[in-house]
Amino acid sequence: MDVSHILDNLNSAQREAVTAPLSPMLVLAGAGSGKTRVLVHRIAWLMTMESMSPHSVLAVTFTNKAAREMRGRIEALLGSASRGMWFGTFHSLAHRLLRAHWRDADLPENFQIIDSDDQLRLIKRIMKELQIDESKWPPRQAQGFINSAKDDGRRAGQVHDAKGGKGGHDLYLKAMTAIYQAYEAYCNRSGLLDFGELLLRSHELWLRNPELLRHYQSRFKVILVDEFQDTNTIQYAWLRVLAGQEVPLTVVGDDDQSIYGWRGARIENIQQFQQDFANSRLVRLEQNYRSTRTILDASNALIAGNSGRLGKQLWTEGEDGEPIDVYAAFNEQDEANYLAERMQGWVESGGLRQDIAVLYRSNAQSRVIEESLLRHNVPYRIYGGLRFYDRAEIKNALAYLRLVHFAHDDAALERVVNVPARGVGAKTLENIREHARQNAISLWQAIEQLVESKGVSARARKSLAEFMGIIYRLTELKSEISLSELVKQMLDESGLLDFHGAEKNDKAQARVENLEELINATKDYEPEENLTPLAAFIAQAALDAGENQAGEHEDCVQLMTLHSAKGLEFPLVFLVGLEEGLFPHSLSVEEPGRMEEERRLCYVGMTRAMKKLVLTYAESRRLYGQDQFNSVSRFIREVPVAFLQEVRIGSCLSSASDFQQSSPLAQNDTGGFSLGQRVRHQKFGEGVVISCEGQGPHSRIQVNFSEGSKWLVLSYAKLEVI
Repeated sequence: MDVSHILDNLNSAQREAVTAPLSPMLVLAGAGSGKTRVLVHRIAWLMTMESMSPHSVLAVTFTNKAAREMRGRIEALLGSASRGMWFGTFHSLAHRLLRAHWRDADLPENFQIIDSDDQLRLIKRIMKELQIDESKWPPRQAQGFINSAKDDGRRAGQVHDAKGGKGGHDLYLKAMTAIYQAYEAYCNRSGLLDFGELLLRSHELWLRNPELLRHYQSRFKVILVDEFQDTNTIQYAWLRVLAGQEVPLTVVGDDDQSIYGWRGARIENIQQFQQDFANSRLVRLEQNYRSTRTILDASNALIAGNSGRLGKQLWTEGEDGEPIDVYAAFNEQDEANYLAERMQGWVESGGLRQDIAVLYRSNAQSRVIEESLLRHNVPYRIYGGLRFYDRAEIKNALAYLRLVHFAHDDAALERVVNVPARGVGAKTLENIREHARQNAISLWQAIEQLVESKGVSARARKSLAEFMGIIYRLTELKSEISLSELVKQMLDESGLLDFHGAEKNDKAQARVENLEELINATKDYEPEENLTPLAAFIAQAALDAGENQAGEHEDCVQLMTLHSAKGLEFPLVFLVGLEEGLFPHSLSVEEPGRMEEERRLCYVGMTRAMKKLVLTYAESRRLYGQDQFNSVSRFIREVPVAFLQEVRIGSCLSSASDFQQSSPLAQNDTGGFSLGQRVRHQKFGEGVVISCEGQGPHSRIQVNFSEGSKWLVLSYAKLEVI
């Protein structure tokens, strides 16, 4: 039989994975190594050479987009012969099973799926019925607790061993468990399923119905899973139960690209696969078809710093390519301007803007970059996210500022009169609107009159009075303190900072960082003539938000977080903000395993680049309203200097040898001290090493102490490593 159409254009490792005998197999697929091609051609091989019916093939992906792409490729390869396959995400496949076996799953035939917003509304309702204080236990925190428990395969009666808030506090666990139990009971009565319930319920369906499980184990002759490193506890349990000892499981993934631990993904699943499935085959896809040799060698060197890896070494038959540029910016504005100027140079040389990506660790970093691109007339789009002034937490903060500037701003008042929740319900708000309409006055005036005349309930009067008190106090302060101090005071008095950070997870941390970046935005703001700083800033924010973001098909630069960049590739990639405390994130030091995930995240960012990679860091950066002098990221220092060249302002790029001799990133003979290391001096106290130069007895290091940075000669400094 001629199978050239299946095996043509595959390298030897890909052919090994495609044609392997039917048995458990882990395909360790490096970045840009053609994993989707392997999955597609593996399915085609099984249907052709093993005579498998498409009805006996189950393929699991992580996104509907990936499922559609894989289905399209298989149809292009096999035509109509592929129809009947089970393709889909974990959730869509679980939903299909539950629809088919709703009685066995103890569900009503017309059960309904609720999305995240519906789930949150239901949790709020339950908390109200249980008389649980939302200000103490925010509903989003309860939502996160329930979803995490389900991802770990735990029902409400099984969360006694779950971790609570800070230190697993008993009161926290008691409140969350009560909400989970009431929520679970309500959903069971009403036939409602959230996304986590789909997997948990279908997993239980098989465990409780062995005959049904055997039916599917006899039906499916092979199960294939994409992005296996991103599976969580319940997803892997679901796969293991279905596969059992009967169905060969082919999983494709990359432990070096496991970057979603914060949302429940367990890198242990891919690391333990060979122990969990005896006699499984391991195939490594290491030939990269995306990046230059320089980018790959640098990325390999970086990721080698992680322990417990399954191990692989990316390589290419392509060109060496250019060295990786490293730019040391004076501050974040200088960094952003450098990006804009490099982009303009790229376009002037015939490049397309859509071939450029800017990757950053934190969403908050986009603000300064966006402002610079707007000033330089560089069209851009935020990939997979919102522009800075379009983000909900920023809109909420600006609404408070708008009310401080002009209390009769009805749109601003409606947005935040009950944010954070303070007991101003829909009925009260409608009464306020009706009073304003009847008397042709603003909502603010309507509230004043209704509170004074007791035209609303006592609870609503108390809540509205507290809200008005916040605005009154801030209005009195606006002419007495600076704009940035006013924003700090507003975030504190309004409760927005606590409200948006209540969930205590990475998403909440990102919202808090965005609000803190708003303080930075006002710190050095210089208003137009004849306008107060507050009025000018509100107007400028509205104008920036009103700038049309480039359309999907317009030639524009792509801005995105590193997490959003996974699976994408660009000829020119800027990886920005490579400083200790920012990337790697300061929180990564506190939790076991987080630093290795941060390193994997950097590895993912570097391997997005096809031709040119630029790394940038700022010598000073305003964070949380304060100028900080963080040392250069360890991730830059972990890349051999032979692959790097430093970009210098007003001069040509230095060679690798010059870079090695002169750059503060180079590994010099500094008596065992390293960048980012904490040290203690008898006179200056504790500090952080931020620069090293020279060799031998005259080698020098620069240390950032609380009173400022100092250059010290090592042979005299008598520094103690902390």
